[in-house]
Amino acid sequence: MGQTSNKRRAEELPGGVANGCIAGDVEGEASRPLNFAVVEAGVFRSGFPEAVNFSFLQNLRLRSVVYLCPEPYPEANLEFLEANGIRLFQFGIEGHKEPFVNIPEEMIREALKIVLDVSNHPLLIHCNRGKHRTGCVVGCLRKLQKWCLSSVFDEYQSFAAAKARVSDQRFMELFDITTLKHLSPQFGLLKSSAVA
Repeated sequence: MGQTSNKRRAEELPGGVANGCIAGDVEGEASRPLNFAVVEAGVFRSGFPEAVNFSFLQNLRLRSVVYLCPEPYPEANLEFLEANGIRLFQFGIEGHKEPFVNIPEEMIREALKIVLDVSNHPLLIHCNRGKHRTGCVVGCLRKLQKWCLSSVFDEYQSFAAAKARVSDQRFMELFDITTLKHLSPQFGLLKSSAVA
């Protein structure tokens, strides 16, 4: 498949975060947000962070959060972002279970522009559970990295599991990356791990 394993990427995390745990934190696994993983150096993904996750997130030294849900960000999370100088980029993508609901391509494209801008790194991408909306953004990013579709789908399914949606996979398959190709060279670290 050619993907760098999440375990190896986790060993490269900043601020004493290794193998998914905070150095010195006995219960490091419990403090990670749901479905937390390293996408690439400086780019992370997860489900919705809760207060118990804040110390873990502090160790990532985030500059930005890409939030993919329409609901207002909770006050406690906003206070955490402000206290740590983290910018919030919100893209109100509705969650859906219906197979014929269109995923808003332009919102995914705009979210990817934020992700591709290294001045926003380190960056966390999240939705509610870190499965579908986050999976679509990461899947489209992987297409920019020239991953083969089977690898894109494998990664998506590793987070969505039994709740994988054919509509999400179809969206990723048909997503047109040509309008974003001019942005990808600035994202040099991502290019190095692309799958042919």
